[in-house]
Amino acid sequence: QVLLVESGGGLVQSGGSLRLSCAASGLRLSTRDMAWYRQAPGKQRELVAGITSGDNTDYADSVKGRFTISRDNAKNTVYLQMSSLKSEDTAVYYCNYYSGVLEPWGQGTQVTVSS
Repeated sequence: QVLLVESGGGLVQSGGSLRLSCAASGLRLSTRDMAWYRQAPGKQRELVAGITSGDNTDYADSVKGRFTISRDNAKNTVYLQMSSLKSEDTAVYYCNYYSGVLEPWGQGTQVTVSS
C-alpha cells in the first residue's frame, strides 16, 4: 500500500518561511514525478509545484520565485520550501503524483499565513 504523509505546516506571519515534507512508504519517490497541491477554503485544489524523476521542476505562477520543490531520495521524501509567504498562501497542502492521482489523498498539512 502506498502512503504519502505530509507534515511541516503551521501558523506563520506574512513574509515568513516554512518547509513542508512529504514522506512516502510503499513507493520509491525517485521513480515518480511528484507534486505539491493546495486547497484554500471554498476553492478548488490547485497545483503548486511539480518535480520530475529527472529533477525538472515547474511552479504555479503565483509561487514562482518564492517556493522551491526538491526531493531527498535517500529519505524517500519530497519537500516544499516556502518563503515570502502571503496570506493568499493559506491552504491545506497535499503531495501526490504530478500526473495521475494517488487515491485517497493524504490528510494534508495546514498552512496559515497571518497578515
